[in-house]
Amino acid sequence: MSKNSYLFTSESVTEGHPDKICDQISDAILDAILEKETELAAKGYIAPNGVAADPKNARVACETVVTTGLVMVTGEIRTQAYIDVDKVVRDTIRNIGYTRAKFGFDADTCGVINAIHEQSPDIAQGVDASSNYKDSADKDPLDEIGAGDQGMMFGYACNETSQLMPMPIYLAHRLAERLTEVRKNGTLEYLRPDGKTQVSVRYVDGKPTGVEKVLISTQHSDKVEQAQIREDLIENVIKPVFEKEGVKWEGCEIYVNPTGRFVVGGPMGDAGLTGRKIIVDTYGGMGRHGGGAFSGKDPTKVDRSGAYAARWVAKNVVAAGLADRCEIQIAYAIGVAKPLSLLVETFGTAHVDEDKIEKAVSEVFDLRPGAILRDLDLQRPIYSKTAAYGHFGREGFPWEQTNRVDELKAACGL
Repeated sequence: MSKNSYLFTSESVTEGHPDKICDQISDAILDAILEKETELAAKGYIAPNGVAADPKNARVACETVVTTGLVMVTGEIRTQAYIDVDKVVRDTIRNIGYTRAKFGFDADTCGVINAIHEQSPDIAQGVDASSNYKDSADKDPLDEIGAGDQGMMFGYACNETSQLMPMPIYLAHRLAERLTEVRKNGTLEYLRPDGKTQVSVRYVDGKPTGVEKVLISTQHSDKVEQAQIREDLIENVIKPVFEKEGVKWEGCEIYVNPTGRFVVGGPMGDAGLTGRKIIVDTYGGMGRHGGGAFSGKDPTKVDRSGAYAARWVAKNVVAAGLADRCEIQIAYAIGVAKPLSLLVETFGTAHVDEDKIEKAVSEVFDLRPGAILRDLDLQRPIYSKTAAYGHFGREGFPWEQTNRVDELKAACGL
């Protein structure tokens, strides 16, 4: 096989996967805190410690673990609001669909352990007043918020799909979404919440030419035969998704539950942990990853907001026609507002000089954490929806806007 022809594979998982249960619980707790802080701030609430409620002051780093019959929520949180963690956990599990013990997990009977404690003041002080702000004579308010940690974040975009996402992960997500949809709407009542999808796409000279292999593994009732599951998934999941996306699927190899049985699933089949599906959450392995997870972290954590901003930048570069593929890297130091570095990589697909693109990005986008929070309006309860089926490539998220295209073109002299 020519080096210019290759298969690239990406996977997704459904919201009932153990790791994704944890991501959704962590983000549901984050959203509940942001919502309550906003509500209390509108009423002018001041806590007994003299601190006013304000979603901008909330700090959340929430981790969740699930196993058979048990959920443990841990992490560091600073908030003036009270939320019912037990209720948030059970409501999230119920909405996913784990409502009967025979499914291996039950929202009403599982144990819930709350082991949350307060955020370290050493971390808080770096975010609340950055070194850029303390050292600045003019005290720019956008310098006041420092990065919540050191690290590098990547964002990626390409022109392979309508949402400027790589085709393998984009199709894998759509299959996983559809798998959940036909379970919840009763089309395939024997399906259970846990599941995985995987798509292999043929590339020739760096361009996708077609889907060659599709894999779906789905938890199911013990009353259904493997042959029926295969037939139903082809007709009700694979066919409608690929037809909607305009992708040919006839003739591709299809694998359904390769072991022949997937009755035991969810937390009974495997323990789950927040942040363990970072490649599923991003670009399916296409493009690099800085290593930081997203779910359960408030947006002052640059693991989350920096990665969202990098995707926003990369998508606008591709949407502006400056390159067919674009990867953005941003690096931060804890307690420092200004990024340490910015890299623009177009993999030889740029339509203008790459140095011009990097200069234009620096002019058009302010990548200090405070500016990202402002420009993307991130300090509000929008995160539960991100916790399954990918943080990128879906409409409705502010980092998916292509609202800086004209400015980028102008900065490049187009």
